[in-house]
Amino acid sequence: MTATTDGSTGAMGPQAASANRPTDTTPAAGDDLMVAAERATARSVEHLLGQQDAQGWWKGDLATNVTMDAEDLLLRQFLGVQDAHTTEASALFIRGEQRADGTWATFHEGPGELSATIEAYVALRLAGDAPEAPHMARASAWVREQGGIAASRVFTRVWLALFGWWKWDDLPELPPELIFFPKWFPLNIYDFGCWARQTIVPLTIVSAKRPVRPAPFPLDELHTDPDDPNPAKPLAQVASWDGAFQRLDKFLHVYHKFAPRKLRRTAMNAAARWIIERQENDGCWGGIQPPAVYSVIALHLLGYDLDHPVMRAGLESLDRFAVWREDGARMIEACQSPVWDTCLAAIALADAGLSPDHPALVKAADWMLGEQIVRPGDWSVRRPGLVPGGWAFEFHNDNYPDIDDTAEVILALRRVRHPSPARLDAAIERGTRWTLGMQSRNGAWAAFDADNTSPFPNRLPFCDFGEVIDPPSADVTGHVVEMLAYEGKAHHPDTRRGVEWLLAEQETTGAWFGRWGVNYVYGTGSVVPALTAAGLPVSHPAIRRAVTWLESVQNEDGGWGEDLRSYREEEWIGHGASTASQTAWALLALLSAGERETKAVEQGIAYLSETQREDGSWDEPYFTGTGFPWDFSINYHLYRQVFPLTALGRYVHGEPFAAPSRKAG
Repeated sequence: MTATTDGSTGAMGPQAASANRPTDTTPAAGDDLMVAAERATARSVEHLLGQQDAQGWWKGDLATNVTMDAEDLLLRQFLGVQDAHTTEASALFIRGEQRADGTWATFHEGPGELSATIEAYVALRLAGDAPEAPHMARASAWVREQGGIAASRVFTRVWLALFGWWKWDDLPELPPELIFFPKWFPLNIYDFGCWARQTIVPLTIVSAKRPVRPAPFPLDELHTDPDDPNPAKPLAQVASWDGAFQRLDKFLHVYHKFAPRKLRRTAMNAAARWIIERQENDGCWGGIQPPAVYSVIALHLLGYDLDHPVMRAGLESLDRFAVWREDGARMIEACQSPVWDTCLAAIALADAGLSPDHPALVKAADWMLGEQIVRPGDWSVRRPGLVPGGWAFEFHNDNYPDIDDTAEVILALRRVRHPSPARLDAAIERGTRWTLGMQSRNGAWAAFDADNTSPFPNRLPFCDFGEVIDPPSADVTGHVVEMLAYEGKAHHPDTRRGVEWLLAEQETTGAWFGRWGVNYVYGTGSVVPALTAAGLPVSHPAIRRAVTWLESVQNEDGGWGEDLRSYREEEWIGHGASTASQTAWALLALLSAGERETKAVEQGIAYLSETQREDGSWDEPYFTGTGFPWDFSINYHLYRQVFPLTALGRYVHGEPFAAPSRKAG
């Protein structure tokens, strides 16, 4: 299939497929598919083993977009801790991500994004780039065409308000008294997803304090009309939810002026205690960069100086999000994914035929066992009697274990023949109990919390970016059901409830929505192996519909790909340039559905074999992970290694559920 190019974005059209097969790695003529697959598997195993850390973990870079880097420079400017070396290294990275039209995108070959472009532009101004420089002039002209700063998201305008480039009065209000709302009250902090909760609590302090640092330069060039930068917009109808929340925000602006000082001071101090209690041992908050940034700002505004142990640890933790590249550029990771990467790598190696007692797998298991969380976190607000036992995503994050990670860690540990089987069994049993206890009322599982489904947080004018609640998703539920089936609990009542929920969530096309990966290919690749593991026959109508859909969206080069625009535009669903990770997800579903001898599987395996590099790796510039669908996209650099290896391994060695089943739960 010939790729068509959109001249404005450089993106391939929704029906385009990647045909960039490296000729120097194509299997020799006469080699059959199994030989090619075995060769690719062996090279991939060797490559992945070479990436393991001495402590037993794997971690690939987690690439997002330049807002992370821009906000890091803005934070340093706000705190007065900027240095020339860091500034230039960050600016080098930001410049390198700018597109020919002057914009910055939030994913590879995506369209220009207004807020990202504004933040990148401001960061480069801080680094000394002149506004009349050609690359800067192109950016500012595009920003004005898109409506200027006034059209950007709230978080961008908060950053600008810190320097007087935007008025605090023109931002939605977020009162710190929110911390006092009881857990049963609408819009209490536990109604928000954990990532939003960790960000909103410090921002309530920032919103109350409304700080302004002297701006080093004006930003008139980013307004459509500098004399009227924020033209008034009509209110929505009062009878609508949007209208009601807009008027609530107006009331809160009035309240800001008259809030009792003692009450406000008490609320801010309570919010500060909440923040400090959740600081991790490494100084970060939740293992993710945005809450750490806002927490540092909030505590600084309350009088914590930069030498205070909490602040010093927080700032040091932020430096650990930096990835220094060979060209001297500095990229900021929004998060780090060692637990996730390690369990997926262990599964891939085991399914590729590595001996269960191989030193690499035993070392990985030891490291994962040491990462199990055995103390309560925020999740226990909704599940107060549940014994802890989950795993988080990051190196340090004891407050927010991840249900998805926990399921995959258990699947990984079960593939290892550990020298201390009792220790391994005890950890798995504890993790399984915790996972079962985190099931939501509807029978499914979310990422971090149970029953985090309030309809109100998304209505707040402040929440105009990304998901702010954590409802159950098909991909997480699929991983949990697969894990429970592997633990011999396929017929457990809670597992069956999960299966029924998954069946009800299938789209009419036969696919499943992907919350944490792009998109329907990921969702379907997560659910089909779970359903077959839980005992659904491959002849089940839901499985057949999924197979038909996957076959219908396969690219002509044999691979699968789905662009992030599928979250917004129906014509992109299942379509995009072929990638190694998305091809692997499709293959995992088809293999579990008994399609091993089909043309679709053979072409998919051939695609992985032929696009593999000589060193056993795959190239993948496309973003196939998500933080928030569409709004915040992720390129997990290890996805391109672990998922293709898993698919190849299962093609060569068969499905992992051929192992003896465990005791029924």
